Amino acid sequence: MNKIALLFLLFAFVANAQQTQKPILHGKNWMAITGKPLAATAGAMVFQKGGNAVDASCAMLAATCTMWDVLSWGGETQAIIYNPKTKKIIGINALGVAPTGATPEFFKEKGMNYPPQYGPLAATTPGTPGGLMYILAEYGTMSLKDVLAPAMQLADGYPIEAQTANAMERGKAQIKEWPYSKEVFLPHAGEKREAPVAGEIFRQADLLATLQKLVDAEQQALKKGKNRKEAIYAAYDRFYKGDIAKEFVRGSKEQGGLITEQDLASWKVIEEEPLHVNYKGIEVYKLSQWTQGPMLLQSLNILENFDLKAMGFNSAKYIHTLYQTMNLTFADRDFYYGDPYKAPEEPIKGLLSKEYAKERAKTINLESNDAKTAPGDPYPFEGKINPYQDYLKQWNQAAVEKSVLTPMDEEWLKNQFLGTTSIEATDKDGWIVSMVPSGGWLPATIAGKTGIGMSQRMQSFVTDPKLNPFNVVEPGKRPRVTLTPTLAMKGDKPFLAFGVQGGDTQDQNLLQFFLNIVEFDMNVQEACEAPNINTDQLYLSLGGEDRKPKPGSILLHDSTPAYVRSELQKMGYRMRFNERTSGPINAIFFDWKHGSFWGGSSNHGEDYGIGW
Repeated sequence: MNKIALLFLLFAFVANAQQTQKPILHGKNWMAITGKPLAATAGAMVFQKGGNAVDASCAMLAATCTMWDVLSWGGETQAIIYNPKTKKIIGINALGVAPTGATPEFFKEKGMNYPPQYGPLAATTPGTPGGLMYILAEYGTMSLKDVLAPAMQLADGYPIEAQTANAMERGKAQIKEWPYSKEVFLPHAGEKREAPVAGEIFRQADLLATLQKLVDAEQQALKKGKNRKEAIYAAYDRFYKGDIAKEFVRGSKEQGGLITEQDLASWKVIEEEPLHVNYKGIEVYKLSQWTQGPMLLQSLNILENFDLKAMGFNSAKYIHTLYQTMNLTFADRDFYYGDPYKAPEEPIKGLLSKEYAKERAKTINLESNDAKTAPGDPYPFEGKINPYQDYLKQWNQAAVEKSVLTPMDEEWLKNQFLGTTSIEATDKDGWIVSMVPSGGWLPATIAGKTGIGMSQRMQSFVTDPKLNPFNVVEPGKRPRVTLTPTLAMKGDKPFLAFGVQGGDTQDQNLLQFFLNIVEFDMNVQEACEAPNINTDQLYLSLGGEDRKPKPGSILLHDSTPAYVRSELQKMGYRMRFNERTSGPINAIFFDWKHGSFWGGSSNHGEDYGIGW
């Protein structure tokens, strides 16, 4: 064999051995994956101290919030937890609520069709601090002091990364509107660059003081003879009913916010049973209709009526079927999803019915894009009559009106991808956490001297019931959010835990990630890196006044072949292309044959994992 042939064989072997840009992460004792390398390290530190996956996920949550990884401490936390002792799958709803005075009339008087995108009036009550402490108290093993230690070290000063530092600089015009934000984010006020530079030690003295108050409350309770759980709840009470709450409310009101002390004191974390559907023997679990998670479940119900594998991965036929399916389920999301703990009651049983999915599948035109996709009627599949038929007719009329293909709007597209982070953790004892926290992203309004950025989640409400009678803003109500952790079970064992960053694109990306593994036999890293498609034929959940769908608009990967592009164009699609077609996906695959974990993390963004 000559040298050239030998080199060719060597190259082929290496290429075959490493098909992905990032390697698969392997571990048998624990795994920690999240949006920042330092935050993944925080999870690893807790694991090394003997913590379980719940302890580690809480440490990662605290660290990502402290690092402003497209979220902060005043945002919201959503989680799915697998308890190996009880075999139960637990949903955690730590989403804030609309404050006192937040009514449709209030915003309409200000000339707004939606609550604002930024600022104090965009804020729901903070949910992440309570969510973290509830999860830790109920399912963790460690003290709040130990779990918050990495985040407190970060708050005391860490070398800031370029992504966050540049976001501060880009948003400085808005940041300057809020005195407490300006003090934290623009340490070089008056200079050409007012935000920190990459590598600069970024310090948050007020946030550190707030976290120390939580630890102090816990430690004082322990000294009084309280147990671990009771001590953590003492810290919880200090945040929502004590001096932290008072300063948060004072700082919010000073800047024009609506949140009251009673709003904080009366807010509670909700533990619930996730929703689930069976797709070819795999049970897929999502949080309920206060998130967009059921949209993925509905999509799976529809897609099981088609032979996806025979279509071929990202063929024109597959892309078209996927796109049309997502349009149907997004239309249902846009009209029927809302807070299940407030009236009216959403028809979720009908929406997740297999029979309803079959009827929706029959409406798909396999030859061309349907620009007039509208919500269906799930009520008959619950044995009920739809009380919102008049609204549906008006919605359908709006669908006709919006069917004109309008020029793409860059601001609209940016809002579709507004980010968050995801956290995936597991351990050798079987605990699993899939978490998608968010809110309080840059440019954020910091509430007084707490160091805590306020949520912007109010923008996900509507003020017009004709758009969605279940998601109209109301004091004490939770907005329907895009945030959507996922767990899949095969038989009686965990199969996949996965989540992603990216607003309205989240369940689009997660749906394709799941299908990549189940239908196209990809491993977890290949599935994270595979090209996605994204539909723009949906109402934006986040953004300004323009939320209307962009019918026929589709995002495709740069690598899409010319013949696929040609077929899609004939079907009526307006295509745009990018080298990145999903937010960063993080996932853990459970290899029961070998007793190990396989971790995946997208090949772009700063998401990172550590396993052992």
